[in-house]
Amino acid sequence: MSEIMKRVLVTGGAGFLGSHLCDRLVKAGHDVICLDNFFTSQKSNVAHLLTAPNFDLVRHDVTHPIWLEVDEIYNLACPASPVHYQYNPIKTMKVSVMGAINMLGLAKRCNARIFQASTSEVYGDPDIHPQPESYRGNVNPIGVRSCYDEGKRAAETLFFDYHRSNNVDIRVVRIFNTYGPRMHPYDGRVVSNFILQALKHEDITIYGDGSQTRSFCFVDDLIDGFLKHMHGPDNFIGPVNLGNPGEFTIKELAEMVIKQTNSNSKLVYMPLPADDPTQRKPDITLAKKHLDWEPKVPLSEGLQKTIDYFASLDLRKYRKPTDHTAHKNSQTQ
Repeated sequence: MSEIMKRVLVTGGAGFLGSHLCDRLVKAGHDVICLDNFFTSQKSNVAHLLTAPNFDLVRHDVTHPIWLEVDEIYNLACPASPVHYQYNPIKTMKVSVMGAINMLGLAKRCNARIFQASTSEVYGDPDIHPQPESYRGNVNPIGVRSCYDEGKRAAETLFFDYHRSNNVDIRVVRIFNTYGPRMHPYDGRVVSNFILQALKHEDITIYGDGSQTRSFCFVDDLIDGFLKHMHGPDNFIGPVNLGNPGEFTIKELAEMVIKQTNSNSKLVYMPLPADDPTQRKPDITLAKKHLDWEPKVPLSEGLQKTIDYFASLDLRKYRKPTDHTAHKNSQTQ
């Protein structure tokens, strides 16, 4: 049976994950509204969609209400890497909390199903490994990363309260480390850092001793999980972990990147940042059971696609978010 075409709003739709989601929704024939304020995203991520008759791009900040008529909402708007969300931590918190309130209000008015992109950061530096959805986390509420961690935790609270109090139809996913084409080259995350350094034959910077672990999910697999959860069983709203349970040390990742780029980069070690988790691995039992989802793309294959993308970039078109002079002079939003 063919899928019913819907009017779909994607907040943060010009970002790394949002642009891939817009691609899939436009290709499926849905009427897609991409909402973005371009704080960390790039218009180039969705430029190829601008001529599609079923795609609209709207410059808007989700901390302000917007009145639209939609059937589904994917709420992805929020800086998602430490260098971006720490650049303006108050703005980050406002995007998570006020953005959730505004989008939930829209969903309530339109009777739309709404999807929240939450994060594995809600688990903090976990003392349970791997992390199931039932784990309540080990988060520092006043640390330098708290604007993102606590903002996403508050957004989850709002989603479930709107569901319980107003019968809003919600879906919540917790995203683990994701990588792939359209990552911001200066997002400060380990995959983009390592690839850029390797392509330039610069020293690869490892924070800590390299023994800390991450699980890397290729973007195509993650978007499959988004769509399966949004259109999944009515009795399963989440939260559900979406990520790759294959676990690699940071040192192993660096060595893979050097090998796949044929780089002569050397590894150098720096102090571990505050509140940086030492282990991060999803328990995806619920995703397998309720969504019939698990990642399929091996790390080596996904890395090569990401390396090819980064090698093609004109880095002059990307702004670094960590200019401390600009930060000092900027006003809190």
